[in-house]
Amino acid sequence: MLRKLNTTFFLIFGILFLLLPTLSACGTKPAAEEEKKLVIYSGRSESLVSPLLEKFKAQSGLEVEIRYASTSEMAAIVLEEGTNSPADIFYAQDPGALGALAEAGLFANLSAQTLQRVPSQFASPNQQWVGVSGRLRVLVYNTASLQATDLPTTLEQLTDPKWKGQIGFAPTNSSFQTMITAMRQLWGDEVTRSWLEAFKANEPVAYEGNSAIVEAVGNGEVQLGLVNHYYLYNLLKENPDLQAANHYFNDSGPGSLLMVSGVAMLKTAKHPQAAQQFIEFLLSQESQTYFATETGEYPLIAGVSSLPELPALDTLNAPALPLADLADLQGTVVLLQQAGLLP
Repeated sequence: MLRKLNTTFFLIFGILFLLLPTLSACGTKPAAEEEKKLVIYSGRSESLVSPLLEKFKAQSGLEVEIRYASTSEMAAIVLEEGTNSPADIFYAQDPGALGALAEAGLFANLSAQTLQRVPSQFASPNQQWVGVSGRLRVLVYNTASLQATDLPTTLEQLTDPKWKGQIGFAPTNSSFQTMITAMRQLWGDEVTRSWLEAFKANEPVAYEGNSAIVEAVGNGEVQLGLVNHYYLYNLLKENPDLQAANHYFNDSGPGSLLMVSGVAMLKTAKHPQAAQQFIEFLLSQESQTYFATETGEYPLIAGVSSLPELPALDTLNAPALPLADLADLQGTVVLLQQAGLLP
C-alpha cells in the first residue's frame, strides 16, 4: 500500500514539475513583455503633440496608450488615482502641475544624465521632472485696431477701465493659473488678490483655452488676450491673414513668465524602461526640432534653434523665479474662486 502511494506521489509531482513553467506564465508576464506597453497621461493638447507621439509609437514598436485632457484636469486625475494610477508618464503643459504632483510624492527620480540634457533652471531641483519645451506668457492684440504703442506695458495696467470688456483670458487653463501662482510669489497673496478683484471688475471675457482667445482677438471680439506665445504661430499657419500679434511684457513681472512643458515618470509606473525611452525621445534632436518648427515653442537642448521671429531666450526679461516655486496651484485656485473668476 505504501509503495503504491509513493508511486502516485512521484507521478503527481512529475506532472506538476512539467506544468510549472506554464502555470508561472499564466500568473506573471516576463519583464520584456511588460515593457512593450506605455501609458501616457498628456495634459498637452492632442492637436499639438499627437503627430509627435504617433511618431514615437511607430519608431518604438510599443503599444502606446495615450489619454488627453487639460493639464489641470489630468493632474487632478493622477492625484485621485494616487498609487493606483495606470499611468507611466505624466506630460504636462506647465511646471505648476508637475510641481504639485512631485510634492504629493507621486514621481520617480530621473537620472542625472536625463536632467543634464536641458539647462538646470528647466529641470526639477529634486530630480523628479524635466522640461521639454519653453513658452512665454504674452499679450496677444488685435492689429487692426491697436498699435504696439497703445498697449499696456505691465499686467497692472490691464485693470485700466479703458480695457473694460476687451480682455480675453482662460481661467481654467493651467498656464494662466501658473502665471497667477508666479504673481503670488512675486507680489504676495494680498496684492495678487487685489489685482484679481480689479481685473474681474474690468469684465474680462472667459474662454476655454489659448487658441480660442487668439481667434477672438484676431476676429475683433476682444482687443487683448493673455496667452502663451506659440498659439499665435499655429493659428497663423491656418489663417495667415489673422489680425493678431504678440506683445512681450518686458518688466520682469509675471506677465513675462518663462515656463516649460515637462515630463515625469510615475513612481508606480509598470513600464519604467518604456517610460525612460519616451522621455529620451522628447529630449532628442528630432523632437526638439518638432517643437521649434511645428508648435513654435522654444527647444531646450543645445544645437536646436527656435523660430527666427521669436526673441532669443537670453534677451528676455523674464522674472528670476525658480520653476519649483510654481507648485501651489491649489492656493491659486482658491484665490481665483474668491475673486469670482472661477466657480
